[in-house]
Amino acid sequence: MILQSPYLPPSVYTFKPNTRFPKPTTAILNCNVKQGQRHSSDSSSPVRDEPSDDGLRESMSLEFLCGPRLCCCGRRRLIGAIGTTLLSVPPSIASPSPPDPAAMLNSIHPPRPDWYEELYASALDMGMKSYEAQVAGYKSLIFANVRGKAETVLEIGIGTGPNLKYYASDNSGVRVFGIDPNKKMEKYAQAAALNVGLPPADFKFIHAVAEALPLPEASVDAVVGTLVLCSVKDVNMALKEVMRVLKPGGLYLFVEHVAGKDGTITRFVQGVLDPLQQTVSDGCHLTRTTGKYISEAGFSDVDLNMVFVPNAYFVSPHVYGIACK
Repeated sequence: MILQSPYLPPSVYTFKPNTRFPKPTTAILNCNVKQGQRHSSDSSSPVRDEPSDDGLRESMSLEFLCGPRLCCCGRRRLIGAIGTTLLSVPPSIASPSPPDPAAMLNSIHPPRPDWYEELYASALDMGMKSYEAQVAGYKSLIFANVRGKAETVLEIGIGTGPNLKYYASDNSGVRVFGIDPNKKMEKYAQAAALNVGLPPADFKFIHAVAEALPLPEASVDAVVGTLVLCSVKDVNMALKEVMRVLKPGGLYLFVEHVAGKDGTITRFVQGVLDPLQQTVSDGCHLTRTTGKYISEAGFSDVDLNMVFVPNAYFVSPHVYGIACK
């Protein structure tokens, strides 16, 4: 839910968006991932050092004293066991397991009263129609890159499902996973899926947070997130999870409100209202530089655009675009 304020006239901050997006491609994985190439300049074959006389004599002595037939002290086996132990890496250190989704959900978004979650979900469903109408052009532009091309889409912070109409339908052939920490959003998201013709078998609502996505690594073609990174507990962790679940060449599509430019009236008002916004809008931050987080998340390519949404007042500054894994 976005608070409205009469502080600023929208006309002051209304600009046309920069439409630098690539044209929709015939395959979602065709995003020109840049890969480095290594070339070896040394084509000579390696030269094996011959052992010195002293080294040869020492090895022969050890072979004689601790050979397989005469060694009763087991020195060779002991040395081999020690070497194996020292060189081995415990599994927990070599490949740490991802955070437990249920534990992270309870930690980041502890259970709230049902009446509160229902109130927030219904308010979001009814109160965002004007905003959605204003950003429809930007969403249509970026979602054209996945509509009819992605087979599996994950939407983080799906809420009441306002984005489904841009990339899902009965003939799109897409399967959608919707993640949200508010379990009361499920019925609204399911209704939105049915309204756009998405079969129930192709839509699954999952009660979870973006910082611990309960999906396997490299399992989705695209990740969608709109007005969600403002509310997550840890932006960097959420973006790492986005990278983890995306297939190589997969796309991350985003529309986020961000902090205004330092020194502007918008930025001053955001700083004043930020504590109140976090309280009444379920942790939403007004002063996050979300575009910077996305640009530095490690994507191979990021097409990020700045726009000022009319009539959004202190949340008018937005970034939108596409990032490629």
